[in-house]
Amino acid sequence: MDKVVGSAAEAVADVSAGASLAVGGFGLSGVPNVLIRALHERGVDGLKVVSNNCGAMGSGLAVLLAAGRIARVTGSYIGANKEFARQYLAGELEVEMIPQGTLAERLRAGGAGIPAFFTPAGVGTQVAEGGLPWRYDGQGGVALASPPKEVRVFDGVEYVMERGIRTDFALVRAARGDRHGNLVFAKSSRNFNPLAAMAGRVTIAEVEELVEPGAIDPDQVHLPGVFVRRVIALTPEEAADKGIENRTVSA
Repeated sequence: MDKVVGSAAEAVADVSAGASLAVGGFGLSGVPNVLIRALHERGVDGLKVVSNNCGAMGSGLAVLLAAGRIARVTGSYIGANKEFARQYLAGELEVEMIPQGTLAERLRAGGAGIPAFFTPAGVGTQVAEGGLPWRYDGQGGVALASPPKEVRVFDGVEYVMERGIRTDFALVRAARGDRHGNLVFAKSSRNFNPLAAMAGRVTIAEVEELVEPGAIDPDQVHLPGVFVRRVIALTPEEAADKGIENRTVSA
């Protein structure tokens, strides 16, 4: 039952080239930076990443992206990541952009063993009809476009079918965790981390505070340990290393 491993390097040692990864985080919040850096140091490439966004300000998944280690991204937000845009338009990166709520539900469905579901989001657009550019040819043309999806009518309303997502691994970050893998997430880091953790066949969690089993009230657990395979405890310095995406000054 003790799922704690000694280091981030040990935790990601079996992530191989071409593996698929569900990665938690929302902007710069709740991003498993330590595990991502350990993966970068391993040098694996051809990774297929599922995440809300692909890193920013040279942190998070942007580390792997800049090194050319990511082959495909399934996400819902590009933001101001110029390197992401450059690789996408140059045909170096395959990208599946989907509505944010649909992404969240696809991850949850995959983790819950639900192969597919129907949603009204995207009906009447290229999300359902196909034709979204997944990969460009580097000269302004589309090399690979999204296929059409099944649309059905329920009670007079059209819905598009979306597939649940399962990945080889999941990397997440939690505020607290115990040795059994029970996790608690802080604020907006709870947006995608629990869902990414559910979708991974092998889920690895970095925790800012490691506690003994029983220290977390069962009613406070956001993700039960049944979904988590490995846990690493961050050092105080690693736990405190949190970026701020946008700084503003009040009048």
